[in-house]
Amino acid sequence: MDKRVLSFTSLGLLASFAPSLQAQKDSRPNILVILADDLGFSDIGCYGGEIQTPNLNKLAENGLRFTHFYNTSRSCPTRASLLTGLYQHQAGIGRMTFDDHKPGYRGTMTHNGVTIAEALGSAGYNTAWVGKWHVAETPLRPDQRQWLAHQVHHDEFAPKDNYPLNRGFKDCYGTIYGVVDYFDPFSLVSGDKPVDTVPDDYYSTIALADTAVAYVNKYAASDNPFFMYLAFHCPHWPLHALPEDIKKYEDTYKCGWQAIREARYERMKKMKLFGDADDFLSPRQFSDSWDENPDKEWDARAMAVHAAMVDRMDQEIGRVIKALEETGQLDNTLILFMSDNGCSNEDCQLYSEGENDRPAETRKGEKIVYPRKKEVMPGPETTYASVGARWANAANTPFRYWKAMSYEGGICTPMIACWPKGIKQPKGSINTQMGHVIDVMATCLDISGTQYPAEYHGNKILPLAGKSLLPVFRTGVRDGHRELCFEHFNEKALIDASGWKIVWPNAKKAWELYDLNNDRSEMHDLSAQYPEKVKEMAARYEMWEKDYMVEPRP
Repeated sequence: MDKRVLSFTSLGLLASFAPSLQAQKDSRPNILVILADDLGFSDIGCYGGEIQTPNLNKLAENGLRFTHFYNTSRSCPTRASLLTGLYQHQAGIGRMTFDDHKPGYRGTMTHNGVTIAEALGSAGYNTAWVGKWHVAETPLRPDQRQWLAHQVHHDEFAPKDNYPLNRGFKDCYGTIYGVVDYFDPFSLVSGDKPVDTVPDDYYSTIALADTAVAYVNKYAASDNPFFMYLAFHCPHWPLHALPEDIKKYEDTYKCGWQAIREARYERMKKMKLFGDADDFLSPRQFSDSWDENPDKEWDARAMAVHAAMVDRMDQEIGRVIKALEETGQLDNTLILFMSDNGCSNEDCQLYSEGENDRPAETRKGEKIVYPRKKEVMPGPETTYASVGARWANAANTPFRYWKAMSYEGGICTPMIACWPKGIKQPKGSINTQMGHVIDVMATCLDISGTQYPAEYHGNKILPLAGKSLLPVFRTGVRDGHRELCFEHFNEKALIDASGWKIVWPNAKKAWELYDLNNDRSEMHDLSAQYPEKVKEMAARYEMWEKDYMVEPRP
């Protein structure tokens, strides 16, 4: 057996090692929310992927997998919704972390919402944030290029009142900005203090897990439960991975995009991820041939680095779970794992270096190569590249499209829930209930017996948009959302509880209609066949825009 796969030892066997922990006074569950960044729907093994993810697979085997769980299609809006239980526009981040001077587009989380940490912290929980923040306005500076390379120092990466430490998290370690050099991250903080230097062997994914493990061990000695938000940077570009992890996949992707999509699809069918359906693989979105691809070597390496980043994340998640197990806390910890959006189609090597959050050189002054012509291989710190649209199409198998779009490839996330003491469904169940990241807050409140405040620190708090998943954990079903709505840079969608979905792709500027019950991958637009249904659903969507601060737009 792979030595990294955890045994999930019973608490009874652990009692002799941690007798004091068994007498914990507060019986409320711990909560660990793990968020991946730009992970494809089928990247991990338990959703059909070839990447080695034994620890996430083990969570799925001992818990639930959701097949209709949604995010907001992009990083910062998803994080704002997850943390507050509000739609992203209500939470202040309808687009990105720049202030567009409209109520739903302030570029930082509103104080008319509370974070999970603020709510649970007020109820006695220990609270920790580890990883990527990306929900505070990050204004640029005249010396941004030098700042990104750690060659000048500023004390604030964003206004500190919007740092995690001031939004309910007592223990804090991670980056305020959204994109990082994995070997030497910009905007790294401990508490609210900049971390000015890191060791030579630093790698973000490992460092975040080191911190999470330390917090788990610390909280084991507390009488109170904890809420931890562990937001990994990976596998978001740039493609940075450890050589030993890349080596495991050096030959895996030489077969090309289509072969990987088809293999993932066959595994999905075998595991009955979508029940007995056997016709849910959307056509590949590109007509070019791998055999005729002049950049096969570079492209295979790029996806190998992406896989290595996911693999390493799984290894480090395994260490966190092992710490929970060894301290006797695993059985009463709800673990949720999901992604902030689908895999990205971006070619970040085509962006301008030295701007926003993209460095042009290392701390030592080494030039970082943006391989616009694929002239250097991705992986080390001195390169800056991404997998691109063709691999994103494969990573999001069986769906179409990717990050920042409202098709399933942009908004549907793998979601695993594992809570040995609290989930009553058969282990390894696949659940088709429709859910959304706005439901995480409501779930945390429900299982902890915490009231959602009407006011907090003198601010009137907006009503929750999310609904608890606890009934799903207990019975497999719930009285869920009548509909879920999506909007990001005019990419729009509404999914009805009955399974109908309308999508407005900004480039087309017209509504499409799909029956997700019979067309899970949105291959057959039925808008011409059912114009009245489109009209009715579009009217509901427009009402949502007015009610949830999508309007006025910038």
